[in-house]
Amino acid sequence: MLIFKKYQLIYSIVFLILTVYIGLSFGSFFINIVNADSFKGILEQIIILRAYRVLTAFIVGGALAVAGTAYQAVLRNPLAEPFILGISGGASIGAAVAIIFGVVSLSYFSLPLFAFVGAIVVLSIVLILSRGKGVEYSNNVMLSGIIVGSLCSSILMFIISTLGEYKLNSITWWMLGNLQPVNIELLIVVGIIVVLGTFILFLYGRSINVISLGEEMAYYLGISPLRLAIIVLSIASLLTAAVVSLSGIIGFVGLIVPHILRRFLGTNHRRLFPLAFIYGGIFMILCDTFARTIMSPQVIPVGVVTALVGGPFFLWVLNKKRSRI
Repeated sequence: MLIFKKYQLIYSIVFLILTVYIGLSFGSFFINIVNADSFKGILEQIIILRAYRVLTAFIVGGALAVAGTAYQAVLRNPLAEPFILGISGGASIGAAVAIIFGVVSLSYFSLPLFAFVGAIVVLSIVLILSRGKGVEYSNNVMLSGIIVGSLCSSILMFIISTLGEYKLNSITWWMLGNLQPVNIELLIVVGIIVVLGTFILFLYGRSINVISLGEEMAYYLGISPLRLAIIVLSIASLLTAAVVSLSGIIGFVGLIVPHILRRFLGTNHRRLFPLAFIYGGIFMILCDTFARTIMSPQVIPVGVVTALVGGPFFLWVLNKKRSRI
């Protein structure tokens, strides 16, 4: 454990390189990417497509893990996560509205912007519905998020039922989660948003360490809990909205990765945010590689794989939390 903490950056980079190799090599058939001289014609195109998919998986997984880390710290609830809180559902509705009205053709920023508006609206509703103090407030946040998230799913299903075939396929893509980028410019825009958002949260790391201990401690050290909470929650929602606009709804990444990292590395968010970005990306690449390989040539939506892993993990965390009460 101590050796891992001391050389964590080196281990993380080595693990990331190995994961990228796995993501590029495996799929409908195995490709030895080490033998680069043999890449010609269709094989070269397949490698390029896989490279874009691996990059998308890394950005999406990293963003969701960072967002989950931020939500859990500010809301002080180990179950807080973009999908469970309904933030992903709100962002998907915003993205769906942008697609329906053709706003996406105006700018590459329009889709993440509409998704962000949807995410902020849902976050605001969840926080308004949550009342109480301490443990009661933390539990109310989760219950409100689950209810609002279910409502968002119903709204999205209603939208799907009223669309034509072309738009139906586009919105359904959001429901399942898809890491094959259809627009490289959008991938670049989302990547920039995610990197900048993660860096800002890293700068607030020490203040987040304090606020995660409670409001009284924050006031004592001269930190405004409300102002910091608004900033952190807004950035986390922006990260979620950006990747939802790119890949659709993918759940439980923001629950699994932060918990594993806290168990091994502690609760220092100056360390957690960059490592959550790296290991969230690694986790998503591995899940996507599994989704592309297990039933080859058929590709399973990656959201299905993360749900199969995250569902039991959610129950484990829930039971662990109850045992402490």
